[in-house]
Amino acid sequence: MKPDFNKQLELLAPAGNAAAALAAFDAGADAVYAGLVRFNARERSENFDAGTLGGVIEYAHRQGRRVYVTLNTVIKEGELADVAGYLSQLSGLAPDAVIVQDLGVVRMLREYFPQLNIHASTQMGIHNSAGMATAARLGVSRVIVERQVTLDELRDMVPKSPVDVEMFVHGSLCCSLSGQCLFSSWHGGSSGNRGQCKQPCRRRFYSGQGNGFFFSAQDLCMIEHLDEIRSLGVKSLKIEGRLRQPDYVKNVVSAYRLMLDTPKGSPGYGKRLGEARNLLSHSCGRKWSLGFYTKESAETLVNFDSLGASGMLCGRVEESQPNGFLFTATKRIQLDDRLRVQPQSGDEGPAFTVTKMFVRDRSCSAVRPGEKVFVCCDKGMPYGGLVFKIGETSGDYSARIAALPRPRTRLDLNIEVRRDKLTVKAANTPLPAWEKEWELTPAERHPLNAETLQGVFREADSVVFGAGEIEAVINGQFFVPAGVLKNVRREFWAYIKENLQPDQVSAGDTCKRFIDDYRNAVIPAKQSYPETVATVTKGDAPGSRDAVRAIGVYDVNKFTTEAILPEFCPENRLHSLAGAIAAAYERGVRRFRTPALYGLELLRGYKGIQITAGGNLPVANSMAVTELQRLGVDKVLGHIELEAASLKALAAHSPLPVELYRLGRPVLLITRAKIPVNGEFRDSRGNEFIAEYDRRDGLTRVLPKKAVSVPRLPDLIDFYDLTRAGWRNGETSEFNFNSELQ
Repeated sequence: MKPDFNKQLELLAPAGNAAAALAAFDAGADAVYAGLVRFNARERSENFDAGTLGGVIEYAHRQGRRVYVTLNTVIKEGELADVAGYLSQLSGLAPDAVIVQDLGVVRMLREYFPQLNIHASTQMGIHNSAGMATAARLGVSRVIVERQVTLDELRDMVPKSPVDVEMFVHGSLCCSLSGQCLFSSWHGGSSGNRGQCKQPCRRRFYSGQGNGFFFSAQDLCMIEHLDEIRSLGVKSLKIEGRLRQPDYVKNVVSAYRLMLDTPKGSPGYGKRLGEARNLLSHSCGRKWSLGFYTKESAETLVNFDSLGASGMLCGRVEESQPNGFLFTATKRIQLDDRLRVQPQSGDEGPAFTVTKMFVRDRSCSAVRPGEKVFVCCDKGMPYGGLVFKIGETSGDYSARIAALPRPRTRLDLNIEVRRDKLTVKAANTPLPAWEKEWELTPAERHPLNAETLQGVFREADSVVFGAGEIEAVINGQFFVPAGVLKNVRREFWAYIKENLQPDQVSAGDTCKRFIDDYRNAVIPAKQSYPETVATVTKGDAPGSRDAVRAIGVYDVNKFTTEAILPEFCPENRLHSLAGAIAAAYERGVRRFRTPALYGLELLRGYKGIQITAGGNLPVANSMAVTELQRLGVDKVLGHIELEAASLKALAAHSPLPVELYRLGRPVLLITRAKIPVNGEFRDSRGNEFIAEYDRRDGLTRVLPKKAVSVPRLPDLIDFYDLTRAGWRNGETSEFNFNSELQ
């Protein structure tokens, strides 16, 4: 049994497949997060089919554990119907929450699937208390906070948060601010915002200041800081790694479970810390760090002369043949281990499971350090490539996966309480309503409420049926003893088990209702807007006298007609930013542009203003626009990654005017880490970039050397970004405009 001091702190583990989920629960995880095949930020992971995921959810719930499902990618307009189908499927599986990035999915969940809890993905980029307040307005119950906030900032933010807070404690780190990376997308349309990241940040780059791995961050490891984290008041500690195998999950979860159950100063703390570190040493990751949680760690997080591959270095390819490769092992290797061979360029290398190997022409099951081994493989291996062990054999989970319980059939319940009678109708079944006569007394205090009633009936006394969506109506103020409620619940579920078969339960029509509402939506005539030109003080001026002149909120001058909020505002700068907004308003500025959710909170209460949202806040579908409209937004910037067809579809269905990013140098990567290059650099394929460090905010931004320039689209408003470009830019790029975004 866990000690009392640990009761409220959740240990959350990754599950890229069912075996990893079982390994996590075996090792002591309180919850896992997993994804279906599409619409999650790790689409390269094995992921789950609906049946297996349902079995894992049912298994977890019987163990008193939780499962959160990821649907945390940017959604195009043409994908909304598919997403509705996914959400309908998830509703039947009853996960404990859905992890979401796209505001359109947030709206669909809240309006059509309210029984599903919403967690804001780290991809939503929430990094201050104003963003947390906006999340609460969205109906979010938990925020997975941006990984680049510091512990000191968390200490200030968490007590102000109206929602629960989850933070990462272990695993790989992206160099960029979450949800604000276009680096992979720029390299060929494989978007990190859509689960297709090709990790170009791990590659070798070249500059006049030297060559190296300029953006490859070390791994996060907070195993020695759990007591400090506990004092922050966060609710959940998250381990990264849905691309990892069960051995990684088992070792890392075991280590953190051990130390969560052994607070600093307790007997045996030092010995257990050594055991935990030994477990982590088998997890085959990169060098450990404190990530962005301290300023000192952020200074050294990127080691430019170290290859950014993860795993345990085991040797170097000495000979490559069509059926395998030869190398001298520096670590023990055995059958069923996972290896990756990494080219010196830092490009992603092939990974595979060892199924056959030879030492001195004799087949073997294990290799000791110092032995030359030929590993059989049908993938071409680069000569000189570094061999990394990225996973160890962890046993066979196939029998346990096959024995997972079947998901329960969900019944949607309509419950009505009257003074003399309780009525429960299973709405998606042919059964008549079940009734229970009783005589309730008026409540002097603590009257029965809908939430309590729903919670009681959600505990279904059945392994075949479970509660789906529950609507509860209470006609009056009544006192109902807890024992009475439990008894009537048992009687109701006994009635269900005696009179209902699973095949009599109809699928919900929520998905159809969404599609009907979507098709029948009336798109209002859009207000006409002039083009907007974002500028800097000494940059090019707008070409049209009628253009809206947008400038950073701290640099507002007499020519300003729109003030732009920063894409990132640490907690300790919120007050000064609020002051800058107030000063701009006093000067007569009535247009504001926010590239992040937190800005919507800071702009609340101002009368007569117009708000444009977009940029680093990706707007890719009409449901997201509708949600932003509800929060006071008047115009949106279409997501810059989108191709022309998706932008046209967005504009056609949007209830608000949509801007098109016509010209500019978009920020491809933005980070608080200290980057070992400033100025121009290139990759091995000849792509050229510019790194700019800004002393005012302490951020480094990576820009393409080629500016983006795309043709005008009908029904979209022109937006020109001259903050890092001019009207004349030499050779330009159309980004993904004429090729489909993956």
